[in-house]
Amino acid sequence: MSLHPSIAAVRHAVRRGLADLEPGARLVVACSGGADSLALASATVFEGREPGWHVIGATVDHGLQPGSAERADRVVAQLSLLGVAETVSARATVDAPGLGPEAAARAARYALLDEIRERFEAEAVLLGHTRDDQAETVLLGLARGSGGRAIAGMRPAFDGYRRPLLDVGRVDTLTACQVEGLEVWDDPHNADPAFTRSRVRQRVLPMLEAELGPGVAQALARTAEQLRPDMELLDAQAAAAWASCRVDEGLAVDRLVALPAPIRTRVLRQAAVAAGSPAGDLFHQHVLAVDALVTDWHGQRWVDLPGSRRALRRDGVLLFEAAADPDPGTLSRET
Repeated sequence: MSLHPSIAAVRHAVRRGLADLEPGARLVVACSGGADSLALASATVFEGREPGWHVIGATVDHGLQPGSAERADRVVAQLSLLGVAETVSARATVDAPGLGPEAAARAARYALLDEIRERFEAEAVLLGHTRDDQAETVLLGLARGSGGRAIAGMRPAFDGYRRPLLDVGRVDTLTACQVEGLEVWDDPHNADPAFTRSRVRQRVLPMLEAELGPGVAQALARTAEQLRPDMELLDAQAAAAWASCRVDEGLAVDRLVALPAPIRTRVLRQAAVAAGSPAGDLFHQHVLAVDALVTDWHGQRWVDLPGSRRALRRDGVLLFEAAADPDPGTLSRET
């Protein structure tokens, strides 16, 4: 009996995306119970048998919907049936002042997954984002005018996380689950028009496909893939420039001024994120306002940033501090 094409597509993506792992590698698969993460978990268990990967199935309960604890228990049970070596369920505390509900839930989820990875000494946490998620991300970046970084989309790997399914369509993950007889949970938030990404998924992308022809999602994802190396090169140059601008408390304004604008704005963004401003909520207009403290200084007090942070200029140094810092009247003056 031949392997169903959708199952083959998911397994091939996992095999290719994790080809560099050593035998016996320890992996955490983050699973919500949706088709994407369930298909990922199943394929990782299958592909990991020969190299002896130790696969840990993990689910995070955000506690934002009725019955979420019982649903987490069902996900754990399914992961056990799939054959993972261990399972773990964790309850997140979604409470991040200054962040919207989606960003707060995301921050809480990643914090818990970081802890789980450390606890199990895993090489990586696998995430089930697909080509359709990538297309939605690129389209949202275009609509918001967020620049090249947003259009470059989600990275296949970052900070101990991997996304093996970025080249796999959502139709394949859903079909793979159906063929394997896996019970898929449809998160009602994914269809809730109150969320921008849900509207893109349910309305905008289908409309583009209808008006422009099939393949829009693939084209958007391909655009991200083509642009990403350029963004990574510029980010690497910005990281070196950031190191050269750092002083004890912040960034030296005279060194920032000397940088080319595309590098300087990247340095400012990296510094803001390092200071605690969430990357997903830090938009280009925030970075431009901070850049004005460097290139168009006329005594501004500070620039408010997401995550209850602010940027300010003092004595020729650009600082990033908590918004609750005292004595705001003296923070912006050059001496």
